[in-house]
Amino acid sequence: MTHAQFDPTARQILAATAVDAKTRKDLTWQQIADAAGLSVAFVTAAVLGQHALPEKAADAVAELLGLDADAVLLLQTIPTRGSIPGGFPTDPTIYRFYEMLQVYGTTLKALVHEQFGDGIISAINFKLDVKKVADPEGGERAVITLDGKYLPTKPF
Repeated sequence: MTHAQFDPTARQILAATAVDAKTRKDLTWQQIADAAGLSVAFVTAAVLGQHALPEKAADAVAELLGLDADAVLLLQTIPTRGSIPGGFPTDPTIYRFYEMLQVYGTTLKALVHEQFGDGIISAINFKLDVKKVADPEGGERAVITLDGKYLPTKPF
């Protein structure tokens, strides 16, 4: 049976426990995702409390991290989503994404609506990928792909 949470506290505690286990075992998010058999972005978000894992994936993640049966059950519950408390984000990495949306949010909205019409891009039917690539001018660049299904607004 599928269960949902109404309070994020338990998942936040589990996330802290899981990250501690990941650190102590010197694992990467990719290794955890490989054990789960799902994408690294989805599994990372799930372990951090933003998605529910299917039963087999939850079992595999818990086994790899040394988590108990209660954690397996909790990893399968539908969470209360949203990982940034109210106000402006203070973590520099998260803040830069906030800044990007402040600068380019209206541009993204204008381009999406021009190309697709009135609607939204789903964050549920969604894929995320992060890659590190060489910068031709020296150093490295981050390539972040946000791939969401377009959902048109339907008059009723």
